[in-house]
Amino acid sequence: MVCLRLQKRLAASVLNCGKKKIWLDPNEVNDIAVANSRQNIRKLVKDGYILKKAQTIHSRSRVNRLHEAKRKGRHTGPGKRKGTREARLPEKLVWMRRMRVLRRLLKKYREAEKIDRHMYHDLYMRAKGNQYRNKTHLMEFIWKAKAEKRRLEVLENQAKARRAKAKALKNRRAERKVRKLEGGADVKAESK
Repeated sequence: MVCLRLQKRLAASVLNCGKKKIWLDPNEVNDIAVANSRQNIRKLVKDGYILKKAQTIHSRSRVNRLHEAKRKGRHTGPGKRKGTREARLPEKLVWMRRMRVLRRLLKKYREAEKIDRHMYHDLYMRAKGNQYRNKTHLMEFIWKAKAEKRRLEVLENQAKARRAKAKALKNRRAERKVRKLEGGADVKAESK
């Protein structure tokens, strides 16, 4: 049997793969044995005497099936857990994700002018103080705060209108009183 170790090494180098991926044609052993340079090997590859074997299949179907089941909550009981709850999903990571979500929402609302910069700062500090469980909770709070702000504005406007009306009424009464007094004074002057 002819030793083809050199040819296999050169072919692996030429075809850019491992030596175990090289297939040498058993019927053309003599031709292959003569090839002692990379150029000769390239020629043999072109002729089809040396081939690069196909990659072996490593199926992921079982892994995919397991992951799908895990998404549904299977195979995740106490017997399957190795690390502590903190190790499996750190509280800090949960906190960071929540903060990023809330701050992104606040930024978006401020840029869209749904909230002013004062309200933004107030809500930002409240979020930092762990006041909102999630995005929905924050949105509900914003809606309620804006509704309350509108209600107070309406009440303020109504109060302002009432004050203006009362002032106008007071002025009219004062004018009427002055006119009455002037009219009374005229009558007295005429009678004299």
